[in-house]
Amino acid sequence: MNKTNGNAVKVLPTRVGNPKTMDLMDRHPQPFLTDVKQLRIQARQNIEKGALTPAYQGDVNQTIDILQTVLATEIVCTLRYTMNAVVASGLSSQSVKEEFDEHAKEEQGHMRLVAERINQLGGKPNFNPEGLASRSASEYTEGANLVEMIKENLIAERIACDHYQELIRFFADKDPATRIMMEGILVNEVEHANDMHDLLVAHQGTPTLSK
Repeated sequence: MNKTNGNAVKVLPTRVGNPKTMDLMDRHPQPFLTDVKQLRIQARQNIEKGALTPAYQGDVNQTIDILQTVLATEIVCTLRYTMNAVVASGLSSQSVKEEFDEHAKEEQGHMRLVAERINQLGGKPNFNPEGLASRSASEYTEGANLVEMIKENLIAERIACDHYQELIRFFADKDPATRIMMEGILVNEVEHANDMHDLLVAHQGTPTLSK
């Protein structure tokens, strides 16, 4: 109560929050979240599905098939960077070898993340070397020299960046866990592409891509 000119005035509580959100709640009084009791019931149903709950909106089989191609791509990238790190030679090759080696380890980390996600979705990660090249989005191409190795890795990273951006848009809200995983991998692939571009500029003297 506040007093104005000796008269008691009742002060109404102030509504705190985003006006648009408050307006939405006023117009839709029904809760937009699943009732906690219902969530508990759903969690006990089909418990054999593990992390795959009724809220999942994607096509599980399609997602697994897509992730198998991502897995193959990451395996191929791991193998290519590892091979390059071993055989790279020539002037200033040591720093490039170290860069290749670091990228190989990071690609292996991506590979493990994707394999784990396939397993979470109830699939079996395909590590079979037979048909690996055909499942991968990028190619396994051996450069004849240091510059060719850098160039082929840059091309592979650009393919991965394009492919993964498409997949992120595809998964969207249907599969946020897979989308977030792919977003993290994409950030790393963009860094790899930039690293390879910088190395190519350093060894060729002129940029091949505009920045």
